[in-house]
Amino acid sequence: MKNITLSADERLIEAARERAYAESTTLNEQFREWLASYARRDLRVQRSEEVIKELQGRLRTGGQKFSRDEMNER
Repeated sequence: MKNITLSADERLIEAARERAYAESTTLNEQFREWLASYARRDLRVQRSEEVIKELQGRLRTGGQKFSRDEMNER
């Protein structure tokens, strides 16, 4: 694992450390989770777009238009 150095306001760092402690984790672990999520964001967007394109080719409404309320019914 590679180390990196970040700069941030001391009060912000301390508040983040306190929150991490309250959540039984560390600031380092929280940052690693954020970094992984950030790095995968483009991949998630790409996959979502692929699913939408696939569904657009399969789903048919028979030409019927639905109102907002109808589309949100469960």
